[in-house]
Order: sequence, then C-alpha cells, then structure tokens
Amino acid sequence: MNWEAWLTVGVVAACVLLLALSIVTPELVLFGGLVVLLTSGILTPTQALAGFANEGLITVALLYVVAAGIRETGGMDFLVHHVLGRPRGIRQAQWRLMLPTMVMSGFLNNTPVVATFIPAVLSWARQLDHSPSRLLLPLSYAAILGGVCTLIGTSTNLIVNGLLISELNAPGMNMFDITWVGLPCALVGLGYVLLWGGRRLPERVPVAAVFENPREYTVEMRVEPRGHLVGKTVEEAGLRHLRGLYLVEIERDGRIIAAVGHHERLRAEDRLIFVGVPESVVELRKFKGLSPSAEPAFSLEEHFPERCLVEVVVSPRCGLLGRTIKEGRFRSVYGASVIAVARHGQRILGKVGNIRLQPADTLLLETRPSFVERHRNSRDFLLVSPLSDFSTPRFERAWLAWIILGGIVLTAGIGLSSMLNAAMLGAIAMLLTGCCPVPVARRSIDTQVLLAIASAFALGKALDVTGAAHTLAEAFLGLAGGHPWLALVLTYLLTSFLTEIVTNNAVAVLMFPIVVAAAQGMGVDPMPFVVAVMVGASASFSTPIGYQTNLMVYGPGGYRFSDYLRIGIPLNLLVGFTAVLIIPWVWSF
Repeated sequence: MNWEAWLTVGVVAACVLLLALSIVTPELVLFGGLVVLLTSGILTPTQALAGFANEGLITVALLYVVAAGIRETGGMDFLVHHVLGRPRGIRQAQWRLMLPTMVMSGFLNNTPVVATFIPAVLSWARQLDHSPSRLLLPLSYAAILGGVCTLIGTSTNLIVNGLLISELNAPGMNMFDITWVGLPCALVGLGYVLLWGGRRLPERVPVAAVFENPREYTVEMRVEPRGHLVGKTVEEAGLRHLRGLYLVEIERDGRIIAAVGHHERLRAEDRLIFVGVPESVVELRKFKGLSPSAEPAFSLEEHFPERCLVEVVVSPRCGLLGRTIKEGRFRSVYGASVIAVARHGQRILGKVGNIRLQPADTLLLETRPSFVERHRNSRDFLLVSPLSDFSTPRFERAWLAWIILGGIVLTAGIGLSSMLNAAMLGAIAMLLTGCCPVPVARRSIDTQVLLAIASAFALGKALDVTGAAHTLAEAFLGLAGGHPWLALVLTYLLTSFLTEIVTNNAVAVLMFPIVVAAAQGMGVDPMPFVVAVMVGASASFSTPIGYQTNLMVYGPGGYRFSDYLRIGIPLNLLVGFTAVLIIPWVWSF
C-alpha cells in the first residue's frame, strides 16, 4: 500500500477506537476523520462531501419528519393504549408488547417507537405487578428485529441502499426485498425471547423506583428572621461550597429564584432548597441562622405548578459527557436542576454537582413543563419523560398521519415511485396537513446522526480510492480461503462484532467497500455480502452501546451490562445463523 492507503487505514482505525471508547461524540469523530482526509489531499472536496447528497441519507432525513408526524398526532400512543391490554402472564405480556413494536418499527424509525412505548410500559408494568426489566429489553429487541424487515425500517438499510445506487450504479432495492431475510430473522428472534430468553431476564429495580420520592434527595432550610445570615450573599454565608449538598433554588414570597448566583442576598423567611446527600443536613444545622423547614409535606406540583419533575436518559451524543454536572453548567445550559442521578439502576451517592455524566445515566430534573417540549427531540437525551403527565395527546389527525405513512409504503412498495420520492411526498404531506408543524419537523431531524453518516461515507470512499479496501479485502479473502460461503459468514460476524462497539451506520459504510472488493476478487455477485452487512449492522443485541434503543432502556430498566451479554449473545448467533442460511437462497453468489 502507498502512504495514502496507510494514512486512510490509520484514520479509520483511530475513528473506530474513539467510537468504541465513547470519548468524543460520533459525529465529531467521523467528521474529524473527513477533515484529515480532505486536508491531506486523499479526497477531493467533491468526494469528501458526496455523502451529504447521498440518496439514502436524504431519505433518512425525510423519514424523521414522517415519524414526527405520527408522534405529534398521538398515532403511536393510540396503538399503545389499545393493544397492550391485561395479559395473564409475563410471556403473554412480552408477546403483546413485541409484536406491535416489530410491526411499527418496520415502517417507522425505531427510536421514536421505543421512546413512545417506554413510559407506557413502565406504567403497564406497575399495573401488572411485573418488573419493567422483564419487558423493556424485549421492547428494544423487537424494535431492532422489526427494523430489519423493510427498507425503511432502519436508517442502516437506507444508507447501504444509497451506496448500492451511488457506488455500484445498481437500481437499488425495493421496499420489501430485504423482507425475505429480515422477516425470518425477526420471527426467530421473537421465538427466542418468548420461549427462552425472556425467562432469563432479571428482576431489576427500575430507575422509576429509585426516583420515587424526590424529597429523599432534597433538604429544605429556612433563613431565620433575626439570624445573622439575613442580608448576606450566598457566598458570604458559606453556602456555595458545601460538602455533599448543592443550593438549587430559593423560594421567596411565593416565587422561585432558580440558578442562584453567588451574589444573591438572603432575606428573612427565605426557604433554601438543597440537593445531594440527605445525611449532610447535619452540616447545615451547624449554620447559625438556618433552621429546617417547618412544612412537613412539601409538594412541588401543589406549591409551584409552573415547576415539574422530569426523568431523562443521557445520550452518547450529549455534549456534557465526561464532565461533572457543575463543570458542564447543566442548569445554565438546559434550564433544569439535577436532583438525582441513577446509574445501573442505583442512585449515585455524593454531591450531585461532582457526578461525571456517562451515557445511559438517568437524571431526575426539576424544571418547567416547557422543558419536555424543548428537549423531546434533543440529541443530548435519549428519553425525556415527565414523572407526572401534564399534557393530553390530541388524536384528531392520527388517522391522517397513518394514511400518509400507508401511502409512502404503498407507492414505494409496488414501485410507483422511488423510496426517496415517496419519503419526500410523505414529509410534505405531513407539513401541509398540519400533522407535523414546521418547528417540530425542524427539531425532529437528527442532524448529528446525519453528519456522522455523511462523514462515514467519506471514510468509506477513501478506503476505495486509495486501494486500502482492496488490500483489506485480500486479507479478508485469505481468511475465507476464497470460499464465498465462508466469506459471507466472516462478513456477518465482523460487521456484527463492530456494531456492538461502534455506531451501526458507520460500520455499514466502512464495511461496504471492503466486502464489495472481496466479492469482486472472488468473481461473485456482491449482493449477498451487502445484505449481510445490512442485517449484521442492525442486529445488535449484546451490548447497550451497540444500538440506540438498547441504550434507551438501559437506565429505565435498571439493567446491568452483563444482562445484555447473557441474553443478547445467543440472540446475535441465532439471527446471524438464520441470515447467513437464507441470504444465498435469495441472492445467489
């Protein structure tokens, strides 16, 4: 290999390592790799930016708007409340949950599907007296399995199909071509969870139980009218650097002073609300001029209806990852105070401000109701759920949103229009009919995911133009001994393994030029290998970081990393065996 090829391999390897370590958000890692390749002259500007115009990428962006229209009209909520019912046992509950999830995920982005189901499943589990951990992981697995069944079920399928069109000048796949492989895989996965895997799911304590009593994490003190603290600033009173406690806000004369600054002067009868370790109230009692609040049953919603409690799950793309809540200025950035943090289903003890945020951390926030609307589509949070429901969904346009989605499926499925054109018409229809307001549509488009995908295209292109993909394919063929069947098995295994530690779309884009070169080296049709990449990059069950829906249920279900390994590895192997067995029958070598 020449120096360009070596540099490309080095950049790709560095990106994979950084993605696996989750040190930097995926879009920054991959875009950084694009910049290096463009600056070094390995890629021309046209080649580096070609991913932004890829047909699959644009289709993904348009389908975000379609999914937002279904969500905004309450279309998924309607199904949730009319499908779940009251099952007789846990297996029937899993069946009732997984089947509709699989069907919806075949035609909608599975992230909003899971986000819609999680609050409903938590409430449903309480009614049935089951632990949510017996239901939430099957929910995620069903969404993944359903997404493999159609071309629009997951962004990975659309992206790989876009590569087929742009790189191989192929006509691309139809809506249900992948169903020949995806549906058997989904049925095998469904049977595994219901007959065996579901029974091995542990009874974990959900995060909702950890956050059941917010007063457990708050300490309320009153400024005595004749105490020496009256008139002093928060800094002068020594209340800024308390051990194990953090001053969240001050209630004064019926109003709340949030984001308390160090210069704020205390007044008589101020009620100071601290969060952190309750045992540290002993330290507060040492402050002359402070006394415990006399009100025995303080209710946030009763006293201050403009405030509410919200539970959020931190995304791996959150800009504050690796920083403490205090360093990241969480309250200033999001307009919300962190009352408590849970990780692996357990509350983290210690001063809240000193906790370093990690992906899948679940935060209990005190904020205003508008926070939910502002951050419902935030890239920083996988799930935003109010602990008390203060809004009532309106379903009057739900039927219209479902008709629009049905039109997309019908026109693309029978070949009346391309997938891109159908998605474009569907998105416009959602906007014109008011199913998805323009501001919501703008927020629903996950630009960070799109940037990551487009940047990954550039890395894949560099592997191709420098000859690195050809060299890697030769090494790959050496392992397979030139046998197409063995090469197909290795393609699936390598794609599946990388997907468990790296974002699935990036893996699919990076594997594409390698497997195409390998197929050309053997003189066989590349389609079986391309489909193996499609399925392998989506079927991620063994780790919470391998797929976004797995991470979304990690905190609310109170799971541990080992739970995914124990249940997910057999499922990975079963789905992989099914896919490798069926793919050559549908697309021959």
